Amino acid sequence: MQISHYTDYAYRVLMYVAVNNKRRITMAEIAAYYGISHEHLRKVVHRLSGLSYIRTYHGKGGGMELNKPPEEINIGQLFLEFEGIRPLIDCDKSRCPLRASCELSCVFSRAQDMFINEIKQHSLADLLQSRSTVKKLFN
Repeated sequence: MQISHYTDYAYRVLMYVAVNNKRRITMAEIAAYYGISHEHLRKVVHRLSGLSYIRTYHGKGGGMELNKPPEEINIGQLFLEFEGIRPLIDCDKSRCPLRASCELSCVFSRAQDMFINEIKQHSLADLLQSRSTVKKLFN
């Protein structure tokens, strides 16, 4: 299982904004820090704003800031909002002749549920527990 760049960038944006919370952060700053294209980042920031994770400001003095405390941003919920949930193996779509009796899709489904349940146990604040991570993100 692998998350998309879109979701990965969302986590990175939130971490950067959370650590540098004393001022508004610009997309150009984040794009330069992570080496992410401005266009990819724009889509991520737009979605984060639409989901109320961040507040954005336009014009001179614009930028973004967290819309809620890091403790209230659940990384599992963010994952579901960005990635959605779909079967890892879709036996009906592939018309597999084993689908009526095979346990493979059940095993993967249970594993996926365990993954989702695990990441739902963590907040953005949990991702920022390491002092070395915070130090690297602070500008």
